Amino acid sequence: MATVDLLLEKIQSNDPVVRTDAWLSAGEAGAPALKPLAALTAEGELEVGRAAQRAMWRIVRHAGNPATAPEGRTQVVTELLALLGPGQPSGVRREALWMLSEIAGDEAVEPTAALLTDQELREDARMVLDRIPGQASIAALRAALSRTSDDFRHNLAQSLRHRGVDVPDMPERKLVPTKQTSVKATEP
Repeated sequence: MATVDLLLEKIQSNDPVVRTDAWLSAGEAGAPALKPLAALTAEGELEVGRAAQRAMWRIVRHAGNPATAPEGRTQVVTELLALLGPGQPSGVRREALWMLSEIAGDEAVEPTAALLTDQELREDARMVLDRIPGQASIAALRAALSRTSDDFRHNLAQSLRHRGVDVPDMPERKLVPTKQTSVKATEP
């Protein structure tokens, strides 16, 4: 795909074959295509939006390929971080979060952790932090656990356990009985 404009034109085609070919070859369009594609996912016709979203994922996976130059990944991460802003629709922000979970590192921890207070996106942000490797994401989950006072604490504790962190003051919900029973242990 030679240019971003050509990619966008083909993604918006009425011909499903042209749209499919466009998103399948979108990986090389790189970071400059992400913002206009995100706009199409939010505002475009249903099939155009789906094709635009698939194109975004192709770009992310292309950037995450070890054979791709590291600066390409850095540019894609930067563009995805910009899509987390409050001016974007929740659907775009959610997809950007999950795309970041595929290729981002410590640079995405702080912006992702900021979304732990957003009622609509906090669960996605928690899961993305769970997937981002390194100590910064664990520290962000710990900090959120100490600040959160509602039922979301159990979810944060689960992510910390998943990352190998002991959370002694929060029992695992699966291990806490939900009903009283009259069943007694058998005598040997």
